[in-house]
Amino acid sequence: MAFSSLGLSPALLRALERQGLITPTPVQSLSIPAALSGRDTMAQAQTGSGKTLAFGLPMLHILESQPTPNPRMARALVLVPTRELAVQVGDALRALANQLPKDIRISVVFGGVSVNRQMLALRSGTDVVVATPGRLLDLVQHNALDLGATQMLVLDEADRLLDLGFEAELHRLLALLPAKRQNLFFSATFAPPVAVLAATMLHDPVQINIVATEETKPDIRQQAIRVDTGSRTQLLRHLITANKWQRVLVFVATKHAAEIVADKLRKARINAEPFHGELSQGKRSQVLSDFKASRLKVVVATDMASRGLDIAELPVVVNYDLPRSATDYTHRIGRTGRAGETGLAVSFVPYASEAHFRLIEKRHGLEVPMETVPGFEPAPPAQDQADKESPLAPPSNGCIKGKRPSKKDKLRALAANQS
Repeated sequence: MAFSSLGLSPALLRALERQGLITPTPVQSLSIPAALSGRDTMAQAQTGSGKTLAFGLPMLHILESQPTPNPRMARALVLVPTRELAVQVGDALRALANQLPKDIRISVVFGGVSVNRQMLALRSGTDVVVATPGRLLDLVQHNALDLGATQMLVLDEADRLLDLGFEAELHRLLALLPAKRQNLFFSATFAPPVAVLAATMLHDPVQINIVATEETKPDIRQQAIRVDTGSRTQLLRHLITANKWQRVLVFVATKHAAEIVADKLRKARINAEPFHGELSQGKRSQVLSDFKASRLKVVVATDMASRGLDIAELPVVVNYDLPRSATDYTHRIGRTGRAGETGLAVSFVPYASEAHFRLIEKRHGLEVPMETVPGFEPAPPAQDQADKESPLAPPSNGCIKGKRPSKKDKLRALAANQS
């Protein structure tokens, strides 16, 4: 199948050909005809499967075929959870729109930068707005943007948009949109709240679920390494050096951890930077730019980097801290092994986190052998908590090496207490 069989305009087909795009991915081949026919669509497909063009191509086709309104008002809205994904989606849409004979204006708005500059840019009108929810609400409240003419709404990474902190903003935005519109939901995973929202928003939707096969799933080798919590940074340094990794995306649980781990790597003369929500937009953009250009070896990031970021030929992802959920695990490791490339996903698993990792394996039907790295073998697990809390247990010695009580010591202590 080729893009030419999907009903797209000749101008869009020429724009695709100039980019070397001839054959659609599975999610594109199913989503584009459904969206072109005006149907609401709910599409789930793995990371790196081409979801942006799956909604972007029919959007541009529809806008291209319509007369330009006067005054120019936003006719299509793409909501995304992060600034980086907003930029990425905007760049992909502009790359196509700029090659069309008709002028289709695409605006990208997000927080962390001056709202005044974005208001000025919107003054001359727009056709497509790619936005994070909070900044979009700000612009509407400042009367810089009117959503009354919106014909198409896209939720990209729909499940993340319903996370705590986004849900209230999303519902406020939905109340500002025309009741009659086309709705498109796209994500690599759909959590239960998305199904609830879809039931209320979508009218007779086309439901698309692209199940990864051996031929289509990303080529990602997964590795689990058992290690003590306090030895993870040293192990990370060792792996980077010993394997000569040129670019590594490291996921941690908190902003503070991102700063600490990046700082320790820099002290070890490994070029590393943190990446999290409290950095300025300029700093975040610079970190990503340097990372994509291989001027930066390691980025230590929170889960905000697990959604939508497309970093070409990223060889390695490391779960320094395990993700909170199996869904987050999917999005994290999906940053590698994209566009037909091979990738490696390494997870550090302290004893205390092993049950959680086994749950992730179960949810994804995985069996990842647990390994150890010579020189970084973890200490044996602590004594059972029940044994620790027993009134017959001998006094703790702080687990000083060579001073741990033997079985004979414990039996003597037990006999002493009984007597």
